[in-house]
Amino acid sequence: IFGEAGDRDTTQVTIMSFGYKHGVPPDVDLVLDCRFLPNPHWVEELRPLTGLNPEIQDYVGSFELTEQFMDRMTSLLDFLLPAFVNEGRSVLTVAFGCTGGRHRSVAIAERTAAWLREQGMTPQVRHRDVAK
Repeated sequence: IFGEAGDRDTTQVTIMSFGYKHGVPPDVDLVLDCRFLPNPHWVEELRPLTGLNPEIQDYVGSFELTEQFMDRMTSLLDFLLPAFVNEGRSVLTVAFGCTGGRHRSVAIAERTAAWLREQGMTPQVRHRDVAK
């Protein structure tokens, strides 16, 4: 992602998930809405699980729409993150929201954090509403 290895070391990226019904978190730099993705809440056996469970990650990831979103979103981050760094930002928070903050946003946040790790970064991950 970044041209200089040092940029990766000095920029702290936080990936956050949240539920819109609990409010958009303050002090985030980029908010991405995941409510257009198929909702595992409506699959009875998946409802009690969270996006930290492989079953939810597999369900959310099984749709072409999710793959298209991930491709476009990671491309956007690949463009934006160096631009933020070039502006002197040392902290950047990217938040993913869904209705309750338990399923879709958590799964997408986890997948995004994994992608950032593949790029050589060490993101912090925070799931604000996963236990609500």
